[in-house]
Amino acid sequence: MTKTKPTIRDVARRAGVSISTVSRVMNAPDTVVESKRERVLEAIRELNYQPNAFARGLIYKKSYTLGLLIPDIENMYYAGMIRGMQEACNKLGYSLMICNTDRDKDRLLSYIDTFHEKQVDGIVFASDKMYPEYYEKLLGCRIPFVMVSSHSDEYDIPYVEVDDEAAAYDAAAYLIELGHRQIGMIGFNHDNSIAGPPRYAGFVRAMNEYGLTDNIANTKYASHYFEHAYEAAHELFSERPDLTAIFCVADEFAMGTISYLKDRNVLVPGQVSVIGFDNHRMAGMYIPKLTTISQPIYDLGFRAAEKLHELLTTGEVQTPREILQHKLVVRESTRERATTN
Repeated sequence: MTKTKPTIRDVARRAGVSISTVSRVMNAPDTVVESKRERVLEAIRELNYQPNAFARGLIYKKSYTLGLLIPDIENMYYAGMIRGMQEACNKLGYSLMICNTDRDKDRLLSYIDTFHEKQVDGIVFASDKMYPEYYEKLLGCRIPFVMVSSHSDEYDIPYVEVDDEAAAYDAAAYLIELGHRQIGMIGFNHDNSIAGPPRYAGFVRAMNEYGLTDNIANTKYASHYFEHAYEAAHELFSERPDLTAIFCVADEFAMGTISYLKDRNVLVPGQVSVIGFDNHRMAGMYIPKLTTISQPIYDLGFRAAEKLHELLTTGEVQTPREILQHKLVVRESTRERATTN
């Protein structure tokens, strides 16, 4: 005869307490007087009771699941972010549900509906603009949410990100300090990118401060992938073959640019220095290894989950606007500009 798995009701009966008391012992033990708490714990040990997550959800009207909306699951950047979120979820007792939007508005809105139907406790909104229709949908579903690698100027939403403008400034300034004076940039299209405008602004500030304003015109834009940057590099060097350094707003763009230059027998960094942005895992594996601006990608994901948990458990976030520190990582794709005699 198969032995029936013990239930929370069995624990309550054995300990001589209510089901709600057993629930409080499992989830908020400090709220239960010691004598009752000890009886419940003893009953759990004797029955070898293992609480069921679904049952806990019914009691507390929580699913212990967080939803993550990302714009491009193929982008290597999100692997590190997801790992950080997953680790935080494991620590905090949540499962993680991931939806890839492909930057499609209708798809994103449908995923919010899906999260609502699945009764996720909260949503992390990653690396995309918070359009009014998104905000209204989230409010209508009454699902708490935070942003990561993004923020909203229009709405009061907790977020964690890096300072894209300052990071781009540091990248451009580094190229200038290496002696480069003919510098270009390959950036994100501004119309569908949250990071594009501030990274462009950082590049412009560096050019202005160092008296190299003519370089601001040496800017081409790409969508999201290696091949788009390859085409942008072709356009840029067709117009300005004298450029000696390029700032790319993503490591994948830097790889596309270097690939283009290699196909034209242009040496990197011998003839052209290239700096990227992100420092995802491939940055240190590529040849040449990329000099880049490092974002704390794992920490961004981890902190986003922690911030959402704080919002869910307390109703507010102690530090709603959190900026994590970037840093310059110097590798092989940049060098000092050779001077001519």
